[in-house]
Amino acid sequence: MSKILQREGIWNSIISYVGIGIGYVNTVLLFPNFLEEEQLGLTRLLATISVMYAQFSALGFVNTSARYFPYFRNKDRQHNGFLFLLLSIPLLGFLVATSAFLLLKPFVIAYYQERSSILVDYYYYIIPLALFTLLFNMLTAYLRSLYKTIISSFAQDFLLRVLTSLLILVYAFNWLSFHQFVLLYIGINSAITLVLVVYVLWLKQMFLRPSLAVLQIVPIRELLFYGFFTFLGNISTTIITTIDQVMIGSYSLSDNAIYTTAFYITSAVIVPAKSLLKIAHPQVAEFWKDKDMESMGKLYKNITLINLIIGLLLSIGIWANIDNLFDFMPETYRAGKYVVLFLIIARVVDLATSLNGVILATSDKYRWDLSFNILLAGLTIWTNWYFIRRYGINGAAFASMISYLFINMSRLLFVKFIYNLQPFAWSSVTITFIAAVSLGAAYLLPDLGNVFLDIFVRSLLITVIYAGLTIGFKISPEINAWLQKLLPN
Repeated sequence: MSKILQREGIWNSIISYVGIGIGYVNTVLLFPNFLEEEQLGLTRLLATISVMYAQFSALGFVNTSARYFPYFRNKDRQHNGFLFLLLSIPLLGFLVATSAFLLLKPFVIAYYQERSSILVDYYYYIIPLALFTLLFNMLTAYLRSLYKTIISSFAQDFLLRVLTSLLILVYAFNWLSFHQFVLLYIGINSAITLVLVVYVLWLKQMFLRPSLAVLQIVPIRELLFYGFFTFLGNISTTIITTIDQVMIGSYSLSDNAIYTTAFYITSAVIVPAKSLLKIAHPQVAEFWKDKDMESMGKLYKNITLINLIIGLLLSIGIWANIDNLFDFMPETYRAGKYVVLFLIIARVVDLATSLNGVILATSDKYRWDLSFNILLAGLTIWTNWYFIRRYGINGAAFASMISYLFINMSRLLFVKFIYNLQPFAWSSVTITFIAAVSLGAAYLLPDLGNVFLDIFVRSLLITVIYAGLTIGFKISPEINAWLQKLLPN
């Protein structure tokens, strides 16, 4: 990996780990204990719908930045007006999406009115939240193309979670009504966009002046055509990742609170990987531009191995301590235990194959990725509809697991067949075996009676065995070399 990728990846990982800790305080301790289940379910549903809203508005231009910015990159020429194009088309998309959002209000109300009527009271609040979510996504994509990802990670993974913690604590002291809480919750989720605006200004990269050069370097028809295809793909991906929460929310906001709490517990597994992918995405685009397949293949395997090493450790750590984590919450949240299991499996599969989606989306075969996503979106909607009605939140998690398995295996085989690239080595098998051994050792440890002591000892046991075997078997030569530098001679 390049020095830029390593430096940005290290800082992103540090921010992510700190963010994971704060996120767990919010998810496990604060939200479940100070908000009623229906209130928590509402705040999560507002965020989920705003993400879908923003994706519809973006019209695929998040991916367009990663693929085409290398052709426009020229600071002296203000990147040939690329930022103006990157923002203006999604903002036009937002106007169209907002019109549809307002027209569809009667249908949305009818869908949620019976069991989740509180959402109706906050329907219009979704509009500003979606707007700032869109702007945050577009500025993040722009900064990612500039290989500047640390501040966006800081804003989303650290600052937002700290502000959320403070907001919940203020609400816990009864200094706010729930209505005021929701207003401020939307406010802080929107405010992180201003951090990126200030940062881009500080970098002196806020080039908003339109330029005819943007139409000459790459034909606008090609940009729009690519944006259209990636738009359909992104919508499919958004459906895949959010439809479970939208459907559960229509049945019960309380169930949505339990489900999303379990969902966020497992999200820690992929946070470090997302930090790496922020840098890897533009790197892959550069490899395509230079037709450097050898470097792309090395990056594919390196990213996968690092993802597995970190992700498997976090996965077995979560599952070994799952009963302890639920001890901190009201008893009703324990219904989400097997939601955690199914989603962990889905996360690990995603980690093991994550770069294949980036490779395919930035290649000349990106249309095929759309086919995979549309097929998967249909499968996701059907499986959620089928399993939620029969098994509730466990059914939703099982449906998500099936979806992730299908899409990632499909992409994996396609990239292997077309480009002869695959992410696995024997080290991938070995680290999976090490994870199984470490988890087995944790199960042999009896309950120590005190939840804090049990978490500490169980986690320490897993870490010592996992880290010892990983270093001993030299699973990652880069990690071993890094540790040798840290140790005194």
